[in-house]
Amino acid sequence: MAYGHTNSKGTTYYLHSKGRMFYFSKEVKEGALDAVPAGYDVVEMKTGLPVLKKKVVAVDAAAEAPKEGES
Repeated sequence: MAYGHTNSKGTTYYLHSKGRMFYFSKEVKEGALDAVPAGYDVVEMKTGLPVLKKKVVAVDAAAEAPKEGES
């Protein structure tokens, strides 16, 4: 079953892939994906069209700070 996303306007779009390119369509076509790829989130543009956006990896500032005695 193809992954479907219903936008704020009530229209359902289905996720597809052509190689490394991802896109949403109102119809299920060849190349439909069953799930959102790892590392991506679905966000909605102002027009209501859903798009994939890479997840932002949060970095712990304390882990990157130099320890006492280190330069």
